[in-house]
Amino acid sequence: MATGTAERDLAVRMNLRTSSPNGDTYKKTRLKNGLRVVTETIPSVRSISIGVWVDVGSRSETLKENGVSHLIEHMLFKGTRQRSAKEIASALESIGGSMNAFTSREQTCYTARVLDEHLESAIDVLSDITCRATLTPFNIKREKQVIAEEIKESQDNPSDRIYDIFAETFWNGHPLGRPILGSQENLLGMPRRLITGYLNRHYRADSIVISAAGSVSHQRLVRLVRKYFEFPTGASPAAEAASYSGQPKIHVENDDNQQTHICIGHPGVPFDSPNRITSVALSTYLGGGMSSVLFQKVREQKGLAYAVYSYNDFYRDTGIVNTYIGTDARHVRQSVDIVLKEYARVAKTKLSSEKLDRLKAQIKGQITLGMESTSSRMSRLGRQELMMGRFSSLTQILNEVDKVSASSLTELARHSFDNSKLTIAVLGPAEAGALDGIGH
Repeated sequence: MATGTAERDLAVRMNLRTSSPNGDTYKKTRLKNGLRVVTETIPSVRSISIGVWVDVGSRSETLKENGVSHLIEHMLFKGTRQRSAKEIASALESIGGSMNAFTSREQTCYTARVLDEHLESAIDVLSDITCRATLTPFNIKREKQVIAEEIKESQDNPSDRIYDIFAETFWNGHPLGRPILGSQENLLGMPRRLITGYLNRHYRADSIVISAAGSVSHQRLVRLVRKYFEFPTGASPAAEAASYSGQPKIHVENDDNQQTHICIGHPGVPFDSPNRITSVALSTYLGGGMSSVLFQKVREQKGLAYAVYSYNDFYRDTGIVNTYIGTDARHVRQSVDIVLKEYARVAKTKLSSEKLDRLKAQIKGQITLGMESTSSRMSRLGRQELMMGRFSSLTQILNEVDKVSASSLTELARHSFDNSKLTIAVLGPAEAGALDGIGH
């Protein structure tokens, strides 16, 4: 705990946990204005990855606002009261560092990666763009044109577009089903007052986390955050609660692509669910690599697809377990039948001890390898704090993997793969009636 007067004034709570025998440590401080600072110190590296995590994404938008979260992410790099867009771009590149950002359905994140000696420079720039961006009418107009081109590129890429089609079909009017980029029409007609009003409502201290991983001193970072960041107090408005219509939905969109893209999904579990790791194990078993059952049966044994994989989307209060296939129009029905048959099989038949042990070893290896990146660890810190308000160490996560049983996998599969809640989205050439009666 910090001992100086200023540090006592700013720190409401700090938690410390040792998460590694190598001396890696996790710390958390909540400032009096509500801003949270979380760090994981890794003594073996020289770099620091930093993220400013804002609890806002396309899920937070009304229909009229759709696309504004992503537009704001772009706009914050286009000029502040202190720096031009070019000066922002060169500020960290000139010292060997980098900056980036992304918008998802539930979060917006601004990231930097620098050598530990340049921590203050990174905090200076990150605070400048997130707290003091100007959003001039000229820059807004120009950046709207840039994003309009990004939307065109996404629409021209069927392997991207299929996920928007699936989300729209699955969520059926809920904000989670709207595209993160928005539409060109909505974007180009969005007035500046809507953009600035949205930013002012959502970029508030209680809804923001500063996370850092690497060669970082927690106390020094807290002092820098207090010095540079100036977010308004309070929290952003809560997003609309998740809702699902509870009926099967199949959407087929024909076009002249050479390949047909398919997404098959069912309701899953939330990010903070006790079954989250079991759900990861389920999707990994089904389509989590070249040894997975779907890859082997759809690609290796039948030769129906080049790409086939399963994955989870975890949100604050809901989730999706999904499988993607890219195949020929002639093989749409056969491919989907194989997937649904394997869903039904894993819901009825327990994995053998040998298969379960291999599955656990695969997941533990993937998680551990991912932890070797400071950027991955920074992202894990920020997302966990926003979604759960707490930290799960690598040891805790690996212990959860060990607790996954054949019974828990079967039980979750039985609960998840209810075909009365099945959603299938298809983009590309498809024969008429190819999926008639599917899932019955």
